[in-house]
Amino acid sequence: MGNIGREWLESRGNKERECGCRRYRRYFSLPLRLIVEIRSWNQRAEHAIVSTVCVGQLCRMKEEDINQCQIHECEDALPNRVHKPEDEEDCELSEDSGDVSEPSQPPPCFPELELKIKESIESLGGAAFPKLNWSSPKDAAWISSSRSLKCTSFSDIALLLRSSDSIVHDLCHAYDSCSNKTSSRPPKFYLALRKWYPLLRPEMEFRCFVRGKLLVGVSQREVTTYYPALPERKDELKGLIRDFFLTNVKGKFKSENYTFDVYITKDGRVKVMDFNPWVAFTLPLLFTWDELEQAARRDEDDFEFRIVESRCAVCSGLKTAVPYDYLDTSPGSGWDQFLRNADEELRRQARSPEADV
Repeated sequence: MGNIGREWLESRGNKERECGCRRYRRYFSLPLRLIVEIRSWNQRAEHAIVSTVCVGQLCRMKEEDINQCQIHECEDALPNRVHKPEDEEDCELSEDSGDVSEPSQPPPCFPELELKIKESIESLGGAAFPKLNWSSPKDAAWISSSRSLKCTSFSDIALLLRSSDSIVHDLCHAYDSCSNKTSSRPPKFYLALRKWYPLLRPEMEFRCFVRGKLLVGVSQREVTTYYPALPERKDELKGLIRDFFLTNVKGKFKSENYTFDVYITKDGRVKVMDFNPWVAFTLPLLFTWDELEQAARRDEDDFEFRIVESRCAVCSGLKTAVPYDYLDTSPGSGWDQFLRNADEELRRQARSPEADV
């Protein structure tokens, strides 16, 4: 698709690119990073994954394209519904502004991309959620009107991609944890749309950890909630995942060390949701990476299956649930500047003669 969509795909600004992946990292090889790319494993495990349409290659970015996508350059790339309001008529003008106004450029238009996305969404039943080479914009669900990743139009997808730090990581820091990297980003980006299932039960999603081609641990993926039905089905679910791994994954995935997420349907079928590298930016959920490394060294065929066993064991406050700017209180951050301005305003009001009235 050439350069279609480049303006809105990377318009997050310099600050986001610099801190897009502030997660602890361990190094792994570049080939592994490529193996877990959705375009790669989607073709090899098509029969065992949820319905997915790969829209195709979005663009090959150039340095000048990135520079033009800085936050002060990219306002016209915003979806129409999130454009900033026009300046009020009574705003002040600079002395040298004169009467000559600079010609404004029309917002970028992507008819080919919009049509392809529209057709893909329709083929998936009218709703989908987006994913780039590796990541989905799960950390941007808060900005969606539905508070989810459900997308029914091009503008829904554009808004999520532009608001996600996970997507920024794919775009600008995908290879940062690779020991043999030659750049921080892939030369090409791909957009995949997954069929949206409104009735998916979050308690039936699990993350599986594979080390040395052996399944060494499985964790409940939604660790912020206690589901009373899970402890009762623990042995059954563990057996379903073990059988699925031995039949559909082991020996068919090229890497020796990786993680994959699965979903178990009501009738007991297991479906792959995603593949990710071992460590790097992948969350270990109810494990620690040290525990998983130790489990891999044990000469056993069995693995530990961890779920939230009680309400007291719930893990709350995941940092990926809110924008990074909400958490960053370091000097010079948005919150730091806001608090400084608030303090100055309070001091100004305290000094005002009207304060004593």
